[in-house]
Amino acid sequence: MSANLCKNAQERPEPVKAEIKGNIPSWLQGTLLRNGPGIFSLGDTSYEHWFDGMALMNSFTFKNGEMTYRSKYLRSDTYRDNMAANRIVVSEMGTMAYPDPSKNLISKVITLFNHTIPDFTDNGASNFIKYGNDYFATSETNYIRKIDPLTLETQDKVDYTKYLPVNLVTSHPHYDKEGNTYNIGTSIAEKGKTKYVLFKVPAVSQKGKGKDALALKSVEIICTVPCRSLLTPSYYHSFGLTDNYIIFIEQPFKLDILKMATAYMRGVNWASCLKFCPDENTLIHLIDRKTGKSTEMKYCTGAMVVYHHVNAFEDDGHVVFDVIAYNDNSLYDMFYMSNLKKNTEFTESGYSKPSYRRFVLPISSDKGVAVGNNMVKLKYTTATAVKEKEGKLVCQAEVLCEGFELPRLNYDVNGKRHRFVYGNCVEESALAKQVAKFDTETKKMVYWNEENCWPSEAVFVPRPNGESEDDGVVLIPVSNSNPGQSGFMLILDGRTFKEVARAYVNGEIHKDVHGLFIPHEN
Repeated sequence: MSANLCKNAQERPEPVKAEIKGNIPSWLQGTLLRNGPGIFSLGDTSYEHWFDGMALMNSFTFKNGEMTYRSKYLRSDTYRDNMAANRIVVSEMGTMAYPDPSKNLISKVITLFNHTIPDFTDNGASNFIKYGNDYFATSETNYIRKIDPLTLETQDKVDYTKYLPVNLVTSHPHYDKEGNTYNIGTSIAEKGKTKYVLFKVPAVSQKGKGKDALALKSVEIICTVPCRSLLTPSYYHSFGLTDNYIIFIEQPFKLDILKMATAYMRGVNWASCLKFCPDENTLIHLIDRKTGKSTEMKYCTGAMVVYHHVNAFEDDGHVVFDVIAYNDNSLYDMFYMSNLKKNTEFTESGYSKPSYRRFVLPISSDKGVAVGNNMVKLKYTTATAVKEKEGKLVCQAEVLCEGFELPRLNYDVNGKRHRFVYGNCVEESALAKQVAKFDTETKKMVYWNEENCWPSEAVFVPRPNGESEDDGVVLIPVSNSNPGQSGFMLILDGRTFKEVARAYVNGEIHKDVHGLFIPHEN
């Protein structure tokens, strides 16, 4: 399967009706959008890293017990430029593109200048984001591409920098009940300062409420958090949100801006300019959503690398947040094409297994509390927050389980106390062979797996007016490497984790990254 990941996928732009085995619930009406890399080689050039591949969008539409499938390449500027040249000419994070040897000197000088002050790719192959009424394919650069969620047609290219001073933006936003979107980006050396910018995009654009008005035009900056070092901002992939707070982890996994500026000349990729500093603490910023100010209490923990937040909630004067954390930054290296083509389970190359960690941040004043005392008062967790000095707490997480990634939950409980999380089991490898439902109270898991089947991220869809947190279905695209068998959409019961149905697409389903479900009424 690892080798198959490196193969170019075929798009299927026309909708294909799936062959159903079992019964898709009649209430399941909507479209699951999925995004991930799909083209890995072009002409005589190849991407060096799997995440760099050109974006392939997938849609699985459920209606009246049936499912239709289609896939289409994102027609980004990156895609068009690469296709026109029949070679990779746009650099990505893990792949530096160099001009054709036959190009003249002027072309090479222009290319060099473009890489010294990089104009990033618009190859949005990581996820989809909803701003206002619009959907966008996104990676983590300043460019996103508007798409039609029904046809997967590529539409306008949008540059964040026209609305916000940000060079990098996460592909994991949050949404509130009103439909507002919250996200965070990094502003590098703007007016001599590097900072993290937390912002809100209103559900309905206030500036020109017409149908085609871009919601980003009405963006509001909630607050900015100064970076602890001007030229080495932290990398981050997601953040936490509760009713009253934003949780931002400033981890010692950093992007060296000066090294990035010279990467092209040195013949290395931009990813090589990411460095993990194991001797530094991880800072945890707790920000009041109403005031935009960080709490007086300051929090830190040991060095770790976090890509995915699970959830966060408030409880009796504490903010509890769950993350999937690693002890180092080796995960990214697992997905270099040279490693994938070895077809190993990564255990030989030092696979760093993730752990599901729960942190607890006491909010109240520590006045009167002696140095060395634990301020966490919650009885259901062993997480601690020990007073180091006035106004500063050192946090230690409770490890709820190991080898669990791509966490998803019933988003109706996002920001509230949750019990159940769905995700991929990555005990032995970064590539999952099984998915699981994890109970945070009993610490038990139930699993689904099948021989030669490779599940992607599990997305929970709640049943309308459901009776419990796990009343719904879990949708999982599955790559099937059994000879003569198609890829399929797996539908599991959210409560029992038993198979309800599967929908075969009469072809391959390529491994993807992230996605979202759009209910039919939207």
